[in-house]
Amino acid sequence: MLLIPGIMLGLLVAHLILVFYHKHTQWAGPGRTEKNVVGMPLMPVYLAKAGGFFFLVFGIVALVSAIATVNPIWSYGPYRPDQVSTDAQPDWYMGFAEGLIRVMPGWEVGLWGHTLNLGVLIPFLLFPVILFAIAAYPFVESWVTDDAREHHLLDRPRNAPVRTALGAAWISLYLVMLAGGGNDLIATHLHLSLNAITYAVRAGAFAVPVAVFLVTKRWCLGLQRRDREKVLHGRETGVIKRLPHGEFTEVHAGLSPAERHRLTAHEQPRPLVLPAPADENGVARPTGALTRTRVRLSRGFHGEHAQIPKPTAEEYREIAEGHGH
Repeated sequence: MLLIPGIMLGLLVAHLILVFYHKHTQWAGPGRTEKNVVGMPLMPVYLAKAGGFFFLVFGIVALVSAIATVNPIWSYGPYRPDQVSTDAQPDWYMGFAEGLIRVMPGWEVGLWGHTLNLGVLIPFLLFPVILFAIAAYPFVESWVTDDAREHHLLDRPRNAPVRTALGAAWISLYLVMLAGGGNDLIATHLHLSLNAITYAVRAGAFAVPVAVFLVTKRWCLGLQRRDREKVLHGRETGVIKRLPHGEFTEVHAGLSPAERHRLTAHEQPRPLVLPAPADENGVARPTGALTRTRVRLSRGFHGEHAQIPKPTAEEYREIAEGHGH
């Protein structure tokens, strides 16, 4: 009774210390850099927001307790361990693991007179591996990009296409496995074949994340091109103007300085390059496999194809003079 509240209190204090030390992140804007944090004060802004959220949650809980029935165990009758409902489903946070077990083929191997059930062992090993990969990704990206700086400015998803695509691919894999965890209910409610759903989930576990990754990455690159075009030529107004020589063209309105800052305030990452094969004295410089792998990953993460170039100095000069509108 005292241990769990004490742990929660200690974690709350640790959270506040980390927030004070690392500070909040912020979107790019005038006067905001990686060296400062320009945000709202704790009082009264964040205090009012936290109080509003508290009363919203309190009101919803009070409303649910008044008009809804939660877990009516008296309707189930006495406890019978030999009777299990057919639509038993895992909680949402275990749906991924349940889907892995349900769609995994029931493979078995015999070793020294013992049977090893791979249909349970492989999902059991995959689940912590995937969770570890998600937790280790920030450190892997920091190593690949050679960026160990402290960051306070948030990246717009379109300006980090590979990272955004990887996140969308993971979400798609989670949703596919979640559907696999409820394949029996999907089959009964939609009148589909249970085996067909299982095979579809097996194929989707490999195909859907790859497709989502490619589509999301191209989507981000397209949005980058759109932002660049908007910065160079302004915003479309829908007004058509006839030029003196008879040509019709659409009038573009200039962007405000704050909007131009928002669209252009991002770094232009450059991939790592291999060191020169020899130093200034002609001595061969060995390059290990780990270094070559790091350079390849860096090129794939933010190579020339992964980021649309920002406007050049001449293009910015045209914008300032009004020739780009």
